[in-house]
Amino acid sequence: MLKRYFLLLAIAALVISCDNDDEPKPEVVAPATYTFERNGQSTVSFDGQTTRIQMGEELIGKMKDFSATETLLLEMFRNETEAGGDANPFESADLNAATKNIKSKTAASVDFFSANVSEASEIKAQFETWIKEQVSEVFPNQNTVAAPGVAGQIADGSSTRYVNAQGLEYNQLVNKSLIGALMLDQIANNYLGTAVLDEASNREDNTNGTPAEGKSYTNMEHKWDEAYGYLYGTSADAANPNATIGADDNFLNKYVGRVESDEDFAGIAAEIFDAFKLGRAAIEAGEYTLRDEQAAIIRKKLSEVIAIRAVHYLQAGKAALPTDRGNSALYGSAFHDLSEGYGFIYSLRFTRMPDSSEPYFTKAEVDGFLSQLLGDGTNGLWDVETTTLDDISTKIAAKFDFTVEQTN
Repeated sequence: MLKRYFLLLAIAALVISCDNDDEPKPEVVAPATYTFERNGQSTVSFDGQTTRIQMGEELIGKMKDFSATETLLLEMFRNETEAGGDANPFESADLNAATKNIKSKTAASVDFFSANVSEASEIKAQFETWIKEQVSEVFPNQNTVAAPGVAGQIADGSSTRYVNAQGLEYNQLVNKSLIGALMLDQIANNYLGTAVLDEASNREDNTNGTPAEGKSYTNMEHKWDEAYGYLYGTSADAANPNATIGADDNFLNKYVGRVESDEDFAGIAAEIFDAFKLGRAAIEAGEYTLRDEQAAIIRKKLSEVIAIRAVHYLQAGKAALPTDRGNSALYGSAFHDLSEGYGFIYSLRFTRMPDSSEPYFTKAEVDGFLSQLLGDGTNGLWDVETTTLDDISTKIAAKFDFTVEQTN
């Protein structure tokens, strides 16, 4: 009799268990805008990302001011003196008062650089070298006409570009390379990674709806928002950013907008925004598999943006190369495009394949592309061959689902 009693108890427990497992969970639905609240308070916060984008804007603008000193530009990158003291390098008092800086978050993701400190240091040093060389090589030649092996000015339509002896614009290298080394790296390889989202008790706290101390949001919600902020942090309406996508900053936001405006890639801005919204809603619902699926979509799409623009500028530079290769006055448009292309190629190092811990291109591959771009002669871009530009373009596009022709 006792044996039969325990058998019935076991069957009942199994039925209850099956009923719980089979109970359908509410579908997670993304809101129309990036708006999330708890107890009537917004839980969305990304002020630090907005601050760094604004610092970047001032830095790249100041790199074209011939009165700027090396010390000033480096302090804008570091937001401190060389000795680590307080500095006030920005025109904005709010930026000077901020404790944030660009350098500390450049090549600083947990997934790619926490165990690769030497490369992270090398990348930070590369940015500082470009800044120093803008002052030491380009500024003294403001009124010198650029020529092979000679830094100086060169006409580009109604604009004047200032290039180094190899034809590169350092301000473009800093601008476009920060898109990868700062914005994309922090989004794809830091804040959307499980090492950061699920750090310490983040998952348990989020599941229990326990906010961070003194905050309206959980730590996991905030980490996701910080990723969001590197793309939409200066948007006119950050809750509905695609209304002005491409017009809100000169970094990643601008080039998502540029790619969106190409009919071959129309819809990519909505795919990225939808994934950010659904991933954030999934965090609220404690649906972590769905969250990670959205992170994979964002990584893939933002990596595509970098690659598309790299190929676009290589092809634009190819089209702008003068027929008369001996006329040095006609290289301005080509140099401007190829300098932008150089920066986007540099940014490929920070791309991330979805559902993978690897970038689309290794450091060695990216270094190889950059050497190839400058390696057709002794004077860098002055000597670049169209076959070289096509070869690099084809190799980049081959890693993605687009063709070289679609980027034009």
